[in-house]
Amino acid sequence: MCTSIVSNKGKTIVGWNLDILDMEYRVVTEDDKVYIAIRDAKEGWLPLFGANARGDFVAMPTCWPYDGRSEAKSPDCRNIIMLDIDLLTGKTTLEEIKRTAENGCICSVEGVTFQAQLSDRDGNVLQIVPGQGYIYKERPEYSVLTNFSPFKGDSEKHPWMGLDRYEKATDMLKAARDDFDVKDCFEILKSTAQTACPTVVSMVFDVEANTVCWCENRRWENIRKKQMCR
Repeated sequence: MCTSIVSNKGKTIVGWNLDILDMEYRVVTEDDKVYIAIRDAKEGWLPLFGANARGDFVAMPTCWPYDGRSEAKSPDCRNIIMLDIDLLTGKTTLEEIKRTAENGCICSVEGVTFQAQLSDRDGNVLQIVPGQGYIYKERPEYSVLTNFSPFKGDSEKHPWMGLDRYEKATDMLKAARDDFDVKDCFEILKSTAQTACPTVVSMVFDVEANTVCWCENRRWENIRKKQMCR
């Protein structure tokens, strides 16, 4: 369960709620990036969600229900997790991942369909659902991704699909003013935060200011801030 939003009103603001259960995480700040790392039993700490000083943001919600088409069909398939890590760490670009989505196979991991909402400094958005396809949006007014496939909508039901969160975030972004800012983004994240599968990090990226703000465990009064160096 997670909620990812991108707003291109007066400027580009990106928001992310990480909702996880029984997983170790930590927020890591570096000069050129701020990210949430998840501890994997085999791989150790993986930088999976966050922003870099180039202006990219990586959000990777789980897609429910699981779809077997997301599994690798050939050795040439690119794993969405590794593509996202490469974007976050500056080893690739949004345009390069878009070309991979156009021309090649992108897969997830066995038994789990991860999807992605990626954005760049210009506010362009790339949504990928392995095995189903991709959607590229050139600086949309706003974009939302929760835990259901944008290719399926509400045609397949799942308790964690997050249609209610999607609709709430979309309604709030539709009504937002042109001066939509970090504080407004946190209001949307607060409105879509979860407790059953708890929201452990809420993160907002002001691309123009190159600044990431975040709080942990829904402590909205305790927001931290990091300005990255370009």
